[in-house]
Amino acid sequence: MDDRVAIERSRESGLYHGWLVVAAAFLIALFGFGLGFYGPGLYLVALKARHGWSIAELSSVITTYYVLGASFLFFGVRSLFELYGARKVLIAGIVAMSIGLALLIWVSRLWQVYAAFALMSVGWATMSGAAINIIVAPWFERRRGLTVSWALNGASAGGVIIAPALTFLTTRYGFELALGAFIGSMLAILMPVVILVLRPRRADECDPPDSDVAESLVAASPAEAEPFRLASILCSVRFISISVPFALGLTAQVGFFTHQMAFLSPTIGTVAAGCSVSLTTFAAVVGRIVVSFIVDRYDRRMITALNFIVQMLGMAVLAMAATPMLLYLGCVLFGLGSGNLTSLSGLLVQREFSKQHFARIVSLVVAINQFSFAFGPTLLGEAEAAKGSYQLGLLVCLSVEAVAAVIIAAPVVVGGGQRRRVRAI
Repeated sequence: MDDRVAIERSRESGLYHGWLVVAAAFLIALFGFGLGFYGPGLYLVALKARHGWSIAELSSVITTYYVLGASFLFFGVRSLFELYGARKVLIAGIVAMSIGLALLIWVSRLWQVYAAFALMSVGWATMSGAAINIIVAPWFERRRGLTVSWALNGASAGGVIIAPALTFLTTRYGFELALGAFIGSMLAILMPVVILVLRPRRADECDPPDSDVAESLVAASPAEAEPFRLASILCSVRFISISVPFALGLTAQVGFFTHQMAFLSPTIGTVAAGCSVSLTTFAAVVGRIVVSFIVDRYDRRMITALNFIVQMLGMAVLAMAATPMLLYLGCVLFGLGSGNLTSLSGLLVQREFSKQHFARIVSLVVAINQFSFAFGPTLLGEAEAAKGSYQLGLLVCLSVEAVAAVIIAAPVVVGGGQRRRVRAI
């Protein structure tokens, strides 16, 4: 009944409800990425200072966290969204994330850190990029690229707002108060938003630019109703050429983000390092906004390849930087491409696979990404332990980005841009 009232009010106001869903997804991404993606690097530094655990030990915890999150994505999150709806799934995820974060305040043994991160992984799986795509995608067709990009700006905003604020509050008032403040804020903001905004789209609702294709979508659906065959999808060139580059790029990206504070702090100090995280993610917002205006007009694979190249330049500057100014420059260049890696994979899936399988395929891509990037923190942690610095690890990340750029662009270069497309419109 409440949904019917909301629909009538949105019609009277002339506001398409899909835009409220985008705003809600923005807030979900803000807290999900702010506390579940950018946060682990900060927790690593805080827990090392509080308990004396090594970087390598804590990096293994974070790797386990991402593997568990990927497992939830691969084996069930999409089905949970379909069976129970976004509201119930998000409420459960927010509660799991909150409890896991609260446990970090009280841990005294390493196994307890694993338990806390295991709970957090449930929240991360329901608030990560795959979830944002699943929430927003049903509401838009022609403007899906724009809307998903805008919703995922919340992920970058999480780095701009939450990461430096958490660093400042931890330094000023202690880890317990800082984390407690953000747990309370997440519950107070997200719970009402999720309950009031996230509802299924009605058949008679559509984004105005999609109104002239609504009937053709319905007519085309029987022809698209080909069965979903997991083995054939996983072995297809289209799927491999999407999943592998993003898995490689995100392995480098997550590895760097997890160790960014530890890498920068000895040179520029803890507070400045926290600000550099904010600067990096602000650059990610700028990069995503720029791409959101061109992604629906130009080849998405070539845009992605250029995105990897920009990140390569940033990683090269960071690996060779000897002054604070060059470190900041490297963070900006790397950040310009970082935000788009969480949105472009879903947009490529939308363009190259049939509409009715979108949620399944994008969940597979994100799960594979997470299985891969789960080992990024350990990769850089072990490289740092072996060499006593992060330079080797950063150069490995640069090489990984280069391979990703080649793979994503290969179908366009080899096929002259004439790839088989299966689109919903």
